[in-house]
This record gives sequence, structure tokens and C-alpha cells, in this order.
Amino acid sequence: MKLPGYYSSGEFARMAQVSVRTIRFYDKQNILKPSYVTPAGARFYTDSDFVKLQQILLLKYLGFSLDDIKGMTINEMDYHFLRNSLTMQKKLVADRIEQMQLVESAIDKTVSALENNQEIDWSQMLHLIHLTGMEKSLKSQYENANNISARIRLHRDYSVNKQGWFPWIYETGIAPLLACDKSKTIEILELGCGEGSLWLENKDKLPEHVHITVSDISEGMIRDIRRNLEGDARFSYETFDCHKIPAQANSYDIIIANHLLFYCDDIPQVCDEIRRVLKPDGLFLCSTYGSGHMKEITALVQKFDKRIVLAAENLFDRFGLENGRAILCEFFSDIEERIYEDAILIDQAEPLIEYILSCHGNQNQYLLERYHEFRVFVEKQVKKEYRITKDAGYFLCRI
Repeated sequence: MKLPGYYSSGEFARMAQVSVRTIRFYDKQNILKPSYVTPAGARFYTDSDFVKLQQILLLKYLGFSLDDIKGMTINEMDYHFLRNSLTMQKKLVADRIEQMQLVESAIDKTVSALENNQEIDWSQMLHLIHLTGMEKSLKSQYENANNISARIRLHRDYSVNKQGWFPWIYETGIAPLLACDKSKTIEILELGCGEGSLWLENKDKLPEHVHITVSDISEGMIRDIRRNLEGDARFSYETFDCHKIPAQANSYDIIIANHLLFYCDDIPQVCDEIRRVLKPDGLFLCSTYGSGHMKEITALVQKFDKRIVLAAENLFDRFGLENGRAILCEFFSDIEERIYEDAILIDQAEPLIEYILSCHGNQNQYLLERYHEFRVFVEKQVKKEYRITKDAGYFLCRI
């Protein structure tokens, strides 16, 4: 007997304009399970299942594998996950549209050259090949942006210190420098800008006598921040690897690397480049965290499954509050350390799970198949408010 509000597999497939075979395949792959199965084995789906199916079909259209889709939709019925996933999918679609418009333009120019017996600009055709090949990087850009957003949201929404990390960096480390001399344009370079949160959260405080070059190795990140800061003449945008900064010596008054150095393959090489392009009286601000940072999250996941490791290596061992000064003193003579006093208090499971799934370790290998069990486990842990240590700060360095 059919229950009210439920659709049979055939009805569900017709609604989505896919085959019943596709619905059964997604069920078998544990990507889309039915909401109700009768003792006889008949499968029934709901409107909520239809929302998830639409998300699966969109991601499949955008080129994601079934393994990718499984990880990206496992928690889609949580409000936080659904909202953030749809936001990131919208960005991904915008990127695809932008790329296809550029491809169309390149084809039009080549066709026009042929019709007018003009010499074909083969460099333009090579550019076309590059653009179509860029689709392969969309997956990593999506994941990187989504992971960064998840980590930022946890800190932004549940931190005890209401000033916020980015306003604190700006007001204690950057603003005093901008107030010193208003007679010249102050040149600022941010390496590894990510989403550009430092400037998006402080844009209204910026004076007019600044020029800020935001840079990242990811073209997707740069496209996002360019859209968000569109029309602001104080900003320019560059994509490059910070191991080789494309600027002349003594170019910048301030250089910022927010939680970046520990990701660099060759930290001394990056520091050497920063020193080269920094003006003699300039300042380098680099943030990091210490060994106690977010330690409760590691303890939580290992309590659930001891095999889970949230990071292949401890990034603070590469460049942290404990060893950062020793690394920097090889390149800078005046180093000041400032600590951000804060902690996280959270009583909601979803943002914490979202953060955990965004980490760079092996957690998805063990959590995706046991997601609902893990969610119940986390809900019990945070029921009486869960406190998480934050151990972060920055170094101010002068040559």
C-alpha cells in the first residue's frame, strides 16, 4: 500500500526525467537511498529525496565522479550543508559559464580569420585548448573553496572573541601602519588570499591611499574575490605561486601571509622571495597556530574511530607559534609575536561535522559510510556545549 507523500520508484524516476535503472543504481551505490522500503522490497521516495536527486544530477552534469558526489551530498538534508553546497555549486556554474564564453569568443575569432583569408592566430587556439582543459581543475577549486568556507564559518559563528580573526588582524597589525603616512600610496600584497575574507570584512575601514594586490595560486579563488570586490579600484588580482613572486625588488610596504607558510613546499625560498620584494622599511605579517589549536576536535574523531587522522602531518611542526620565530629570524631582524585570545563554544553538530569533513586527512574514508552514526555521536558530545581551544596568532617582521 502506498503511503501519502511517497512516490514509487517509477513515479520518482518520471518526476526527475531519469530511468528507474538510474534510481536503482544510485540506491545500490549508497548515493540515494529510499526513504521507505516495504517488507516486500518496494522502494518509496519523498520530496526531500527529490531535492537530493536534483543535486546529484547537477553535480554529475558538472563532471563530478560518483565518489565525489557521494562525499558532497552525504549530509545534504542539514540546512548548513545544503545552503553552502548550493552556494558553491552556483559559483561553479558561474565559472563554467565564464569559461564557455571565453571559448566561444576564441572560436568566433578563428572562424572570422578563416572567412577573411587572414592568418590564424594559433596562440589564440592554444588559449582555447587551455580554457577547455581548465574544466579538469573545477573539482579541486570547488573542494578547496568549500573546505575553506567550512573552516571560516566555524570560527566566525562560534568563537568567544566577538571581534573576529580578520578584524583583529586588520585593527592590530595593519591599520596602525596605514595611519602613519597618508601622503603616499601604500602598496600591500597578500599571498594566498583564499576567499579574500581579510578585505571583505574590513573593506569599509580601508583608507583611499592604499593599493592592494591579492594573490593566490588558485584561479578559482581569484575569480571569486574579483567578483566580490568588483568595482573597487584599490584592488588588483594576480595568480601565482608564492615561491616565485612576479615583482621587482622593494615593491611592497606590507606583505601578508595568513595561515600560508606551513603549506609551502620550501618555506625558506618563500621567505627569501618576501624579503626581496619587501621595501627596506616594510613589514611582513604572517599568521599561524600552535600545537594546542583545535586539539579537542582531533580527540573527538579519534574517540569515534581511532583510525581517523585529520591531517597527514601537523602543520604547526612545519611553521607554528612554537618554531616560527626561529624560522623567520634567518630572514628578518625584528620579529614581534602577537597572540589571539579566543576559543570556540558550540552546541550544534552540523557546523562541527562540516569542519571535520573539510580537513585534509583520511576522515572521509571512515565517516562517509557511517555518517548518520557519526552525527548522533557528535550531537551527544555537543549537547552541553563543547569547548574547543584556539591557539593562533601572528608574527610582525621587519628587515
